[in-house]
Amino acid sequence: MGTANVVRRIVIPESEIEFDFTSASGPGGQHVNKSATAVQLRFDVANSAALPDDVRRRLTKLAGNRMTKDGVLIIEANQYRSQSRNRRDAIERLTELVRQAACRPKKRRRTRPTRSSQERRLQEKQRRSRIKKLRKPPPEY
Repeated sequence: MGTANVVRRIVIPESEIEFDFTSASGPGGQHVNKSATAVQLRFDVANSAALPDDVRRRLTKLAGNRMTKDGVLIIEANQYRSQSRNRRDAIERLTELVRQAACRPKKRRRTRPTRSSQERRLQEKQRRSRIKKLRKPPPEY
């Protein structure tokens, strides 16, 4: 394999990716019990020289609970019957995550609500208030 090309400026060398192979769970009978087809990909995001700092921060956030406390991203692939296909699937999922992290989010511009939207909101509040008043029992004199 060599390297995993993510985007033009980010190339992850295979030396930074570690694979563990285990037997997969689920149906499959003797094949599943005998062969180690499930793949666990480990990528040390915190110490990777291939990732710029901004991408590293966004990737850590995107990974969520797939990231360990030490900054290692773990991706498990056991969808396919063959080890090579599961390995390819894990690499594809890693590259997709890094590709998403490489995209800078658009900066939010603050906007004011339009006059008509404010009026609609107030009218809806008044309507809701009338509905709730009608639910109450009439006052006793």
